[in-house]
Amino acid sequence: MYFSLVFGDIFWYDILMERKIQFSIGEFYHAYSRGNNKSKIFLVDTDKKRFMRLLFLCNSMRTVVFKDFEKMPLSEIKRGETLVDIGAYCLMTNHFHLLLREKRENGISLFMAKLLTAYSMYFNKRHKRTGALFEGRFLATHADSDEYLKYLFSYIHLNPVKIVDPNWKIDGISDMKKVKQHLNNYFYSSYDDYIGKEREEKFILKKDVFPEYFEDFTEFEQFIDEWLTYKDEEVIRKT
Repeated sequence: MYFSLVFGDIFWYDILMERKIQFSIGEFYHAYSRGNNKSKIFLVDTDKKRFMRLLFLCNSMRTVVFKDFEKMPLSEIKRGETLVDIGAYCLMTNHFHLLLREKRENGISLFMAKLLTAYSMYFNKRHKRTGALFEGRFLATHADSDEYLKYLFSYIHLNPVKIVDPNWKIDGISDMKKVKQHLNNYFYSSYDDYIGKEREEKFILKKDVFPEYFEDFTEFEQFIDEWLTYKDEEVIRKT
């Protein structure tokens, strides 16, 4: 799978169509996308694992052949210069969320084009389907305040809570122990990397270019717990 040969149409569509926001180098953005007609984009765990690996591999200025690195540890892959910095991510059944920093001109657009095209080609082939997998181009919001940027670390990582407690934002958490256990066992986000679990997926992230909101793992967990018990998010929510 040669990414340089397949992402062109999506990339130029994103560049040519005017966005409400413009990506600026050094700024932070919440990027997200969902399945066409809200359909599922992850059917099995293997799909999510593929996507997570693509988060690492597509974040490169180089042309990447996936099969060459399919079984290689992320720590051993020499991908060269990256396109963006990734601060957080979460994969859900029919959508995903990313927290990104624009590192170079058109970096986010190019990275997302490579990522969505590579994953769409994989998904359609594996599941014997045709047509667009995602609902148009990806969406993005600018984290233009310190308050909103910090909030995104909770918003993105708390998405899986709705799986076990769908109405928690309205009614509050019904079973805190169950929710925390679910978060601790949810592999398909960067939550594990913020609570100190050692895994190779930590190489997807570039934490040190994001503000140091959390001095240690305990402080991050306390931050998450505060949001789990806080209902009124309307002041700073943009998503």
